[in-house]
Amino acid sequence: MAQQREAAIVGLHEYPSRYDPDVSAIQIKAKSIKAALDDAGLKWTDIDGLYDAQDGEGGGGLGLAAYLGIKPTVIDTTQVGGSSYEFQANHAMRDIAAGKTNVAVLSYGSKAATLRTPIGTGGATGGGAWQPNMEAPYGQTLIANYAMVAHRHMHEYGTTSEQLAEISVATRYHAMRNPDAVQAMTDLQFVGVNEITVQDVMDSRVIADPLHLLECCMVSDGGGALIIASKDVVKDTKKPPVWLIGSGEATKYRENGGDITTSAGAQGAPIAFAEAGVTPDQMDIAMIYDSFSITVATILEDLGFCKKGEVKDFVKDQRLRFDSPLKPALNTDGGGLSSNHPGMRGIFLLFESVRQLRGESTSQVDGAQLAVAHGNGGALGGSHSAGTVILARD
Repeated sequence: MAQQREAAIVGLHEYPSRYDPDVSAIQIKAKSIKAALDDAGLKWTDIDGLYDAQDGEGGGGLGLAAYLGIKPTVIDTTQVGGSSYEFQANHAMRDIAAGKTNVAVLSYGSKAATLRTPIGTGGATGGGAWQPNMEAPYGQTLIANYAMVAHRHMHEYGTTSEQLAEISVATRYHAMRNPDAVQAMTDLQFVGVNEITVQDVMDSRVIADPLHLLECCMVSDGGGALIIASKDVVKDTKKPPVWLIGSGEATKYRENGGDITTSAGAQGAPIAFAEAGVTPDQMDIAMIYDSFSITVATILEDLGFCKKGEVKDFVKDQRLRFDSPLKPALNTDGGGLSSNHPGMRGIFLLFESVRQLRGESTSQVDGAQLAVAHGNGGALGGSHSAGTVILARD
């Protein structure tokens, strides 16, 4: 299949503060959209596609369009949890190729830290009343659900907590090179704003056995916006385009006899790589949703970076760092573990992928050409979504 380059990310803005009591979620969205338009050299009136996950006080596509004073001809309000923005990027890519829109905006705003939103301590599954009725009475939290996946992976493949800890160590290494991440950890009163070791992870308190504190994402405020444009618009934008060249989507849920260590990414990611005409071993950057260390471990396997059960060897010897000679570099902004996690982190995976391919990252991989952004929404091991986007520099 010939690689298609019909749509590109041409503007972005990540709201810098991870704790800001003085703004609302919709103000974060609006400020970020304006800054992303400036980054692209475009105007409010250029927007004709609005993609919104109905977060914050935005009011979805209808309410946000009115708040912003724009008149989009395409509105997409897909909401599938943390991977919503990968799904929406995929939809914008498709809509632009079909000639339905020329300038699409994706945005996010959350006040999770300011509002003390108890992310991760609620029930293990969402959805309608029929979904959790066999699980909610037993009191399993979302974190406990991920811990169950970790235990199963350990049982099946001999994975250890020390091996999973390598993921946290790598992302903190990157976070300490990102001033916004360092400020986030300071504002959110992390105990020890510094690089960490495997032993540090093991010494942090257990939150849900076997997951330790330093294997769990932070809870922060935050947000931002992306501008995705057609190839005709790209000709006149300020920054070099980052092309969307492949996409894949999938969902997964509990089944009798199902494998909870395999995520929906195993179904959707091969579609994205095939559409892009590239393979996992060509990826310079892997931006993978890191709600917990086990999330990254299973998805690295499911995306094809290594075989199922072999992630314990794949992550060793600091190979996930940006300055490693091996590919890919993982979550070079610091990830949800050490940079930000306002509740749905998928849009930040796209931000850092673009920064890497523009050469603008604080943990820049030399000559980065290809990136994969993979979001996970819902509960790994339970009902969840997976969105994969393959990106390429111009």
